[in-house]
Amino acid sequence: MSKPEVNGQVQVLTGDGKGKTTCALGAGLRAAGHGLEVLMICFMKARVAERSGGTEINYGEFKSVENIPNFAILTFGRSSFVNKDNPDPEDIRLAQQGLQKAREVLAGHEYDVLILDEINVAVEWNLISLEDQLELIRMKPPDVELIMTGRYARQEVIDAADLVTEMRDIKHYYSTKKLLARQGFEF
Repeated sequence: MSKPEVNGQVQVLTGDGKGKTTCALGAGLRAAGHGLEVLMICFMKARVAERSGGTEINYGEFKSVENIPNFAILTFGRSSFVNKDNPDPEDIRLAQQGLQKAREVLAGHEYDVLILDEINVAVEWNLISLEDQLELIRMKPPDVELIMTGRYARQEVIDAADLVTEMRDIKHYYSTKKLLARQGFEF
């Protein structure tokens, strides 16, 4: 199968509603199905979670993508949550590593689609700077699709993007039914 030509755009998936990462994964899945090379860099997420029985994959997409040619996921986070008001230096270090990898991927033109999952949150929580995020947009090659997810997309990022979708929370079973995150649906 020959790869289609990519007229690369910048997509931003933001808002307080559910589905930002899922939407980005769907776009990556579709692109990979057409032979495009896809990389998803996850900020603030670990590939494994510590459990009493050892470690396990904590997000279903990590396991699923192992079986999809042309689709890779790299994580730059710990299995614990980041303290928004006082991030641990390790969380900042990992986010900076993710940022550096994104720069390398764009500069080396290694992938056709680059998904930066939760980058908007990483900026909001001061793990990386807004200027660093905008630099990634500016350095994007013309034939690379760049997808950025997470709540709190800054206006400057929205202005620089070609497509912005805001997921809005209208009704959620977290609040209406007091359900916790469910394996297979929220992770």
